[in-house]
Amino acid sequence: MATRSSVPAKVESRLKESLKRFQPILSSALARDVNESDTVAIVTDILAEVFGYDKYHEVTSEYVIRGTFCDLAVEIEGQIRLLLEVKAIGLDLKEKHMRQAANYAANQGVEWVVLTNGISWRVYKMDFGKGIGEDQVLELNLMEMNPREAATLDCLYLLTREGLMKSALPDYYVHKQATSRFILGALVLSDPVVTVIRRELKKISPVKVSIDQVTEVLEREVLKREVAEGEKAEEARKKVAKATAREAKTRTKVEPSPVDSPITEAESVAADMVAEGPGDPADPVG
Repeated sequence: MATRSSVPAKVESRLKESLKRFQPILSSALARDVNESDTVAIVTDILAEVFGYDKYHEVTSEYVIRGTFCDLAVEIEGQIRLLLEVKAIGLDLKEKHMRQAANYAANQGVEWVVLTNGISWRVYKMDFGKGIGEDQVLELNLMEMNPREAATLDCLYLLTREGLMKSALPDYYVHKQATSRFILGALVLSDPVVTVIRRELKKISPVKVSIDQVTEVLEREVLKREVAEGEKAEEARKKVAKATAREAKTRTKVEPSPVDSPITEAESVAADMVAEGPGDPADPVG
């Protein structure tokens, strides 16, 4: 049985019909290699007909940031919700294209940025903590997406007006971060999980292995270096350590159970992190 989407029926119907209608339009525009200006016009129509924004009141190409115009902005109830950097439909999207949009977003404190050529839509969450940074949260390819698939509809819904007003995109971001490879890597290297691994090793070998030895093998030979090292890995370790400390503090407030085991604590930490976030989500779809 096919999985049903979680998208409201009215929105689902619009997404199915409009995506099917725009796919040949995008294909034709790509074949003609239309310029950036014409691509902006197509993107504006997609924002209106697919994603449900009022293109006369909520979508503007006249938004000035430090004396220059951003390509498009979605403004709802006086607040800029999305900034869009649009490139010509035949142009491959590159990191340098995101830099200009990131600067726009930083100047206005806009949290969400979309980089698109009409076909590919890359969604970024901006981070203004230490300098300007961004996480790619989502990538959609409208030409390859199947409007009959629930996963397609669920992903498209994240960019719709209805989804935006219900915080669907921020919620998705938090969920993706909570299950990122950095958080999972940090959990694997956390004391509760390493303790469980060491305990299980005793069952298959009489050789004594220390916690430090288990951790070293996990870091050097089991996990990828990018998961165990770097700024994002360090942030994930701090979150796991914080959650572990909170769990330990909670345990001291209740009467300890004689049947408590390391696996119970590890599972509690993991569940805590899934509820809290974050890490490195980038979820290509289509």
